[in-house]
Amino acid sequence: MTEQDRKIPVILDTDIGADIDDLWALLLMLKSPEFDIKLVLTSTGDTTARARVVAKTLELAGRTDIPIGIGIPDHRMKNYMLDWIQDYDFKAYPGVVYQDGIKALIDTINSAPGPVTLIDIGPLPNIAAALDRDPGIAPKVDFVGMYGSIRSGYTGQKTVHPEYNVQCFIPESQKAFAAPWKTMTITPLDTCGVVVLEGEKYQKILQHDSPLTQALMEAYHIWITNPELPLETIPNMASIKSTTLFDTVAVYLALSTDLVKIEKLGIRVDDEGVTRIDRKAPRIHCATAWKNLSAFEDWLIERLTN
Repeated sequence: MTEQDRKIPVILDTDIGADIDDLWALLLMLKSPEFDIKLVLTSTGDTTARARVVAKTLELAGRTDIPIGIGIPDHRMKNYMLDWIQDYDFKAYPGVVYQDGIKALIDTINSAPGPVTLIDIGPLPNIAAALDRDPGIAPKVDFVGMYGSIRSGYTGQKTVHPEYNVQCFIPESQKAFAAPWKTMTITPLDTCGVVVLEGEKYQKILQHDSPLTQALMEAYHIWITNPELPLETIPNMASIKSTTLFDTVAVYLALSTDLVKIEKLGIRVDDEGVTRIDRKAPRIHCATAWKNLSAFEDWLIERLTN
């Protein structure tokens, strides 16, 4: 068995450019040698513009061997990283770009010799569309995603919140949560909603002199100064701390669950976009609490700066 055979085949479905944490997650995947990235699929908004963000990132990383799929657009959803790609020539991108990203997703799953891990860090219209086209893909997939709120909400508040990825596309989320995946694991706000790097830890990323971390910081400064960004910020925030790095936890869960508490719970999405514990619903693995958040932060920094 070759080293490539031992890697985890993964697909990333992302609304990169909406929140900056998707870029952190993509770089984390690229810096994780355990992954064999088969496809990066863009979700919601101007999915072609999102594909430009992915293409620029892959080219900077020297990974234009990874195909890009363009997902279903929905122009209600914003891309706040357009200034970062304004001079990027997408037509000159040397890699493969699939215009029908849903077909690329289905074909990638069906052509794999074994299960594929789908890391999903955006709203779910691509996945709902793929399930409509070919329901048979679900049992071939280990689904790992950043979704929901089980007992805690945003910023660690002890109340359940309708989480953005779920609430934006409720019927699509309901379809995805009800699908018969081989396995399904989520990081709800209970765990992903409290990951913020600051102080010395953040400075290790900010000051790291590599093309990818410098590109990340450049993109972060551009993103956070976008006047349309619906986010409360503090002056010079990009020099002080990260935003909440929700999506990085989903990438971690595709590799390990050692640092989190996992509960197997029946979860359904209600008509308000809230993830409810329901004993009659399909049981999924939920990362409901950290065993060691500091160790996760250290792991994240080590991966990105190695």
